[in-house]
Amino acid sequence: QVQLVESGGGLVQPGGSLRLSCAASGSIFSVYVMGWYRQAPGKQRELVAAISSGGITNYGDSVKGRFTISRDNAKNTVYLQMNSLKPEDTAVYYCNAPIRDYSGSYYDYWGQGTQVTVSS
Repeated sequence: QVQLVESGGGLVQPGGSLRLSCAASGSIFSVYVMGWYRQAPGKQRELVAAISSGGITNYGDSVKGRFTISRDNAKNTVYLQMNSLKPEDTAVYYCNAPIRDYSGSYYDYWGQGTQVTVSS
């Protein structure tokens, strides 16, 4: 059984910063890409950022230059540093990771989501 557990969401004023964490645990054989998605009310889920095990990153256009994704491969943990936050960043943020377990099964896992609210 594999789980993704997120932490770090909350309420922040415009221009502020937050750091999200997501730790994968369980019967993990390999994790290649880990990423963050977000979904605001009435909108589709969108990619925020993703990072490969080799450190190659990809960002959504709306967060480039403000958000930074990083990971600790030894801990199967991915981080999202969010700076210069705007009200339009308000959403539920989800961690995502396609994971192969020791049985050889490959599955796309999602975290439970963490709320980020940017408001004065």
